[in-house]
Amino acid sequence: SGAKLVAPLGCLVSRQKHTLPDLPYDYGALEPHINAEIMQLHHSKHHATYVNNLNVAEEKYKEALAKGDITAQVSLQPALKFNGGGHINHTIFWTNLSPNGGGEPKGELMEAIKRDFGSFANFKEKLTAVSVGVQGSGWGWLGYNKEQGRLQIAACANQDPLQGTTGLIPLLGIDVWEHAYYLQYKNVRPDYLKAIWNVIDWENISSRYAACKK
Repeated sequence: SGAKLVAPLGCLVSRQKHTLPDLPYDYGALEPHINAEIMQLHHSKHHATYVNNLNVAEEKYKEALAKGDITAQVSLQPALKFNGGGHINHTIFWTNLSPNGGGEPKGELMEAIKRDFGSFANFKEKLTAVSVGVQGSGWGWLGYNKEQGRLQIAACANQDPLQGTTGLIPLLGIDVWEHAYYLQYKNVRPDYLKAIWNVIDWENISSRYAACKK
């Protein structure tokens, strides 16, 4: 049993740093709906910054833990939440999009959407309205409430991660920070939201739905 403990403890000591995930498509693949310049800046600059700052915050947190410095641990919580959330949210977001996206979901996910929202059109309208209505920066989400076995729509401010702040399991996230659309759609967020439905990858969201129901 002693040998079995060595690997997990070693992992704790030499924590793997978070890394920027590769996009599953080229920066220009989502055009004309989201242009290449936005995708490049969003992924290689914004997401990369969250990853770098998360690694720094975790390193400082590890030092504070080792010293038993509770004040420092508490003071690092906002940085962990913001940068950790930014990393989690964007990692989901990239896979929720596809150059072959758009249309409507099929199978179990579509049945669940009809059951919980009445129709796909109703669902689309509600998620769009919630996303348009986010004040300042944030996200619109389709999540799964495991306790109730139902789909729910929610909005999160800034980079608050859906599951960590609401308990809902994230299926589809729509980034409504201005960096996600301003270069192309200026301050007209509804135009961006209208366009993004053309690149939503329902296969990815269906896979997430199937996984969280297990």
